[in-house]
Amino acid sequence: MEKKASTSQLDRDKSAKFVELANKRVNRALKDLALVSNLANRRNYTYSEDQAKKIVKALQLGIDHVKASFLSDGAGQQSNFEL
Repeated sequence: MEKKASTSQLDRDKSAKFVELANKRVNRALKDLALVSNLANRRNYTYSEDQAKKIVKALQLGIDHVKASFLSDGAGQQSNFEL
């Protein structure tokens, strides 16, 4: 019986760690997305349509990667973005 109790405790610990990290990381990602969206302000920045499309495409690929990771229970390789 002790083995089940420790496994159950381990599962709770893993779940609590997931919630803790998810809250931090998702909130940080949302904040960073807001900062990226600030780049769209044409009063402060000049950029081409091609540059804007590259940014949107990179972000969409990142979201697609996250979605696939959760749906397939796998983690793939993520590349760095560069204009």
